[in-house]
Amino acid sequence: MMLLILKSVLTVLALLATCVLLPQLPLSLLRLVLRGVGWLVQKRTRSRREYIISRVRADEEEHATRTKAASATNSGDEEDWEKVDTSSSSSGTAGINRNEEWDGIIGFFHPFCNAGGGGERVLWEAVRATQKRWPKAICAIYTGDHEVNKAAMLERVQHRFNITLHSPTVVLLYLTTRKYVVSSMYPYMTLLGQSLGSLIVAWDAFNLLVPDIFVDTMGYAFTLAFSKLLFPSVPTAAYVHYPTISTDMLQSLDDQTGLQGVNSGAGKGLKGQIKRKYWIAFAKLYGWVGGHVDVVMCNSSWTSAHIRTIWGPSRQTNPHKDPTVIFPPTAVSELESTITVSPETERTRQPLILYIAQFRPEKNHPLLLRSFARFLQERRNQNADPETEPKLVLIGSVRHASPDETHIYNLRLLAHELRIRDQTTFICDASWPTILEHLATASIGVNAMWNEHFGICVVEYQAAGLISVVHDSGGPREDIVIDLGDGATGFRASTEEQFAASFEAALALPVEEKVAMRLRARKSALRFTEEEFHAKWIEEIGKLVR
Repeated sequence: MMLLILKSVLTVLALLATCVLLPQLPLSLLRLVLRGVGWLVQKRTRSRREYIISRVRADEEEHATRTKAASATNSGDEEDWEKVDTSSSSSGTAGINRNEEWDGIIGFFHPFCNAGGGGERVLWEAVRATQKRWPKAICAIYTGDHEVNKAAMLERVQHRFNITLHSPTVVLLYLTTRKYVVSSMYPYMTLLGQSLGSLIVAWDAFNLLVPDIFVDTMGYAFTLAFSKLLFPSVPTAAYVHYPTISTDMLQSLDDQTGLQGVNSGAGKGLKGQIKRKYWIAFAKLYGWVGGHVDVVMCNSSWTSAHIRTIWGPSRQTNPHKDPTVIFPPTAVSELESTITVSPETERTRQPLILYIAQFRPEKNHPLLLRSFARFLQERRNQNADPETEPKLVLIGSVRHASPDETHIYNLRLLAHELRIRDQTTFICDASWPTILEHLATASIGVNAMWNEHFGICVVEYQAAGLISVVHDSGGPREDIVIDLGDGATGFRASTEEQFAASFEAALALPVEEKVAMRLRARKSALRFTEEEFHAKWIEEIGKLVR
């Protein structure tokens, strides 16, 4: 353990030393040196690039041969990949004709693409949208998931998200340095450590392949600035799920309630003051980095507001200086067609509270468990019918050989200590059909994370007709569980008491009002369809293609 800590500290010190020494060079000379290094990298990797392209084209020919040999019925879906979606391009007919045959390489930087969370759904939907719009383009995914080959990866994407991809034009490029962006690598100065560590991983990625367009879909903004300094002619894009640092984080240092995340109230004393100065300095560096990104996409109004605040001053000369809000894609259409919401189906709903979220500390499962325990105890104190006692189901992905496994073990212990073990069910890495089954039968959908950047699961609740009870912060408050003019679409809460009261209020609604709220929520969810995501994604990436 001590050796690991020593290694991580030495790594951070070495990176910090580099950051201190490099600025001593004149900025113009430094840029010239980095461009020279980038030219050498492109030259050294040219043969691998040519091999990847030839391999993809050979796979496409083989795929086309198999398609022709298949029956017309089975080949219909495959032929869809040859239909180019041009409906959402904003550049006019001439632009469409010029760009629809683009056959370059888009590099997606997503080292944890097999994690199975909302960020991964965005990644794979982005790949699908790209394939539909530019069927000859190659989608190269930089990943550290060595244990999964392409066939297994795409099968998991289909199994977990119900997303079918065109295999020949998907390429997985395996990173060997992913450990440098793992938070446990940096017990101190984690934000800076991970950000500088991402430069090591990006260097690894570029030495595998220099793409024609480089897109970060996981939040490692430093890699985009690094790319721009090495390869000025390579356009870059960021899909920001969550700002690495935000003004809310800085404000949480002074919070006295303990409700604002893991650093709530951490600004006290000498250690707190050092942390505050470190965060302020990092925020300035993060803002400078954001100025190097060509196109910025944000997953919510909340994220966009913070990115405008932190990145805005550095982006004033950028032709695409303002971030575009592109809500994450959710299977709204499928949920609407699969799950019926009516007075008749209300009888099939169970008093079940559902939480779909990755089993990670930031998702704040303990708050939900304690709130549920309080809710059950209050019901029992009122001598409620034990036959109709509510149940809690927690569904989420778990990254194996990671802290996630320890986290879910501790959650099970907490459920036992709270005496709700028999009323609580944990389901890890559930398939899409399993998720659908629970969405169809549950009554309440909950999200307990403070400042959830968006909340794909909340949209899934709404589309499935569940009554949402969400944390009164972040994306769920700003974009999802809002009154669109015809009434409430759910409940918002912050404390154990408020969550427990919201559970009681939601289950106690008359049948007519329950159905009415479910239908209002379902109508609200139409703002977050896969089709809406595809159209906006294509528009933004189209700027880089042009």
